[in-house]
Amino acid sequence: MKSLFGTLADGTTVHSWSLANGGTRMKVLSYGGIVQSLEVPDRRGRYANISLGFDNIEDYVAGSPYFGALIGRYGNRIDKGRFTLDGDAHQVDVNDGVNSLHGGAKGFDQHVWDVEPFAKGSDVGLHLHHTSVDGEMGYPGTLKVKVTYTLTKHGDWRIDYTATTDKATVVNLTSHVYWNLAGEGSGTIENQELKIAASRYTPVDAGLIPTGEPAPVADTPFDFSRTKRIGEDLREAHQQLLYAKGFDHNWVLDKGISPRPEWIATLKDPSSGRTLRMATTEPGLQFYSGNFLDGTLVGSGGNVYRQGDALCLETQHFPDSPNKPSFPSTVLRPGQTYRSTTVHSFTC
Repeated sequence: MKSLFGTLADGTTVHSWSLANGGTRMKVLSYGGIVQSLEVPDRRGRYANISLGFDNIEDYVAGSPYFGALIGRYGNRIDKGRFTLDGDAHQVDVNDGVNSLHGGAKGFDQHVWDVEPFAKGSDVGLHLHHTSVDGEMGYPGTLKVKVTYTLTKHGDWRIDYTATTDKATVVNLTSHVYWNLAGEGSGTIENQELKIAASRYTPVDAGLIPTGEPAPVADTPFDFSRTKRIGEDLREAHQQLLYAKGFDHNWVLDKGISPRPEWIATLKDPSSGRTLRMATTEPGLQFYSGNFLDGTLVGSGGNVYRQGDALCLETQHFPDSPNKPSFPSTVLRPGQTYRSTTVHSFTC
């Protein structure tokens, strides 16, 4: 179902699409491809919205911290917004101190996407299209992007990304949903439990740029190879936690890049019984523990969002890969097609 969500300052209309299948219900905006809400039942069958967001377009435009948005052209950080590709130096938009974050000041999260609903067999979903022109935010090449959101008969939310370019460029697309399995606006996620199939992560410097050498998670707060409470080690005096004010790091998934989505993480809320299992083709997972939510934003349920009230699990290639030859490449060339898939499965 399509409905009007709001109007931008230039008169562009923003619409909302409602999808439901297999016990999962979600609303998606044409602005930024934003997942405005995603509802699943708890162990007693009671529904709650488990993603943070707003109930009006004005708040998204005024300063959303990427709530529910599609991220591009390059998800995560690029050191000082600079990289060299085929001998040519590029300077992309800097919007995170001295670094570039999530594609720059006007990334894919702030564009209105073309949206086409579909039904195929027992699946329902949306095809979202956006063209990023050559030079936009400093990135080379005209990039044509298609993202497909699918709700399956089992209630899984699947994201399929594809992109093509007419010049060599770098691409790293992801989704930036803020999860709280107890329900949006319900408070801290510290008692929720997380497991990540990764024995290494990429340490960062004070600007949250990877140093370049993956490190073992063993005997550190970053060890989620066993299921543990998110808050268990959150307040340890570890330099990496001090840099990020919590977790905001890339885990090097043990499976690496895979041709089909493979399981990589499980998040569970013991209080409600809701469980999110994630699978992806990507080699990395950014776990962000909501460190910069500061109590200045009021969400769709009328509650203030404070530090640690949600978390993000962003499937990705690694941050600053264009400047780290040892990391999996994010280069896309003419004639190639960028492909990435992530699946979210919900149970209670």
